[in-house]
Amino acid sequence: MKTVGLLGGMSWESTGLYYRLINEGVRDRLGGLHSARIILVSVNFREIEDLREAGDWPGVGRALAHAARKVEVAGADLLLVCTNTMHKVAPEIQKAVGIPLLHIADATAERILARGIRTVGLLGTNFTMEEDFYRGRLIDKYGLTVLVPPKPDRDLVHRVIYEELCLGEVRDASRDAYLRIIEDLRDAGAEGVIEGCTEIVMLVRQAHTEIPLFDTTAIHAEAAVAWMLEEGPDAT
Repeated sequence: MKTVGLLGGMSWESTGLYYRLINEGVRDRLGGLHSARIILVSVNFREIEDLREAGDWPGVGRALAHAARKVEVAGADLLLVCTNTMHKVAPEIQKAVGIPLLHIADATAERILARGIRTVGLLGTNFTMEEDFYRGRLIDKYGLTVLVPPKPDRDLVHRVIYEELCLGEVRDASRDAYLRIIEDLRDAGAEGVIEGCTEIVMLVRQAHTEIPLFDTTAIHAEAAVAWMLEEGPDAT
């Protein structure tokens, strides 16, 4: 078994899901008392957010690259950045380490294509929904058609993530709003919807809707388990 490195804390709520899912995946495949070889470096999200709110994305990149080097030095064979939004600085993080970074958008796109889906809705932070580092990667690298909600709904999705889910708050009213937005995306032609923030699964699960949901936290974790046990393709 290879060792997976997790760069977490953004937020720790979803990092906890990663730890559980990866361990469950190893146990399910190997049985008994088997658990995953994991190295976790968890940053102080407030410090990262201070940089992000100041528009200092280069500073975010430097901070996360520094943390990623700690993951590598500790002995990890593979790196996962346990957040969708901070993949905006994935190139800077990858340049800082010699181990491969398993990109969350790649793992998600491969799962979508395996389902035969070509048009998807995307929910996440405004950065994830609007910028090319994520949405553009899905379009340019995988040929997907990606739909996002209109601006007022994008702002609502973004606000719930930062003001509720990252704080561990799960509100019924917010779930209802998300489900309405998901239905709007389906009406616009989406065949499935990407939960493109690692906290969204705390609020909306597949049981809440008939349209296929792509839980990026679970997909990323499952891809890591396959890589650790040499069941899947090399990370890129």
